[in-house]
Amino acid sequence: MATEHIIVVGAGQMGAGIAQVSLQAGLRVTLVDVSKEGLAKGADRIRAGLAKLVEKGKLDDAKRKAAEANLATSTSAAEVKDVDFAVEAVTENEELKRRIFQELDGVVKPGGVLATNTSSIPITRIAAGTKRPEAVIGMHFMNPVPVMQLVELIRGAATSDETYQRTRALAEKMGKTTVVSKDMPGFIVNRILIPMLNEACFALMEGLGTAEDIDTAMKLGTNQPMGPLQLADFIGLDTCLSIAEVLHKGLGDSKYRPCPLLRQYVDAGWYGKKSGRGFYKY
Repeated sequence: MATEHIIVVGAGQMGAGIAQVSLQAGLRVTLVDVSKEGLAKGADRIRAGLAKLVEKGKLDDAKRKAAEANLATSTSAAEVKDVDFAVEAVTENEELKRRIFQELDGVVKPGGVLATNTSSIPITRIAAGTKRPEAVIGMHFMNPVPVMQLVELIRGAATSDETYQRTRALAEKMGKTTVVSKDMPGFIVNRILIPMLNEACFALMEGLGTAEDIDTAMKLGTNQPMGPLQLADFIGLDTCLSIAEVLHKGLGDSKYRPCPLLRQYVDAGWYGKKSGRGFYKY
């Protein structure tokens, strides 16, 4: 079964990015979000991303126009027809994701794939809420999606070989490199990344150094392009906290406990770059 029409649920930065690379791969894309304002912003982000590629000489204008013509939007997934492949890219809330997957169950064609962009929630639990758990898989893109080359593929307990092969083929069609992770909290990237970011929060809370010194030390001492606190701001401190909570609960080890300072910043509404303030002001 060829993948021609993909539905992306969630028009935020991740969803818009997934929709953009899908359009660049020649697919028809329907971007879905319950917020009309969020949907409009997501579509604008996609068009701006395609235009930037034309400016850089990485995409010709004819392909840009074709990609834009293949983009549709909707405020209801249930109204979308003839879907071959679905990618859910909403916030890290398990109950919300399970509700969306129950809806997608009735939208995606028989034999199609239901993928989640979750960065930490077990795929098996999400799949259990559908009538076809064999068609559910984790497809974790990195942010920003049009730039980052990696996609983590996570097979749930029931994920079929056919579902895995179709998902891997689609990721490669988008120009991505894939790795496969077991269905464990955090998967590969966040299992390693979030504890590092969380430890940087502890270092700041304990006065080990200023945010600037901690980030400079890690950039120059470990050759990272961005310090851990700045990276946390870019990811979103609320997202970092959610993933840390999933790791702590799912693995049951106190070493994954979220830093109180991280929780305090989230309580204050200081989510990082997207809110204008996190460990830095923007």
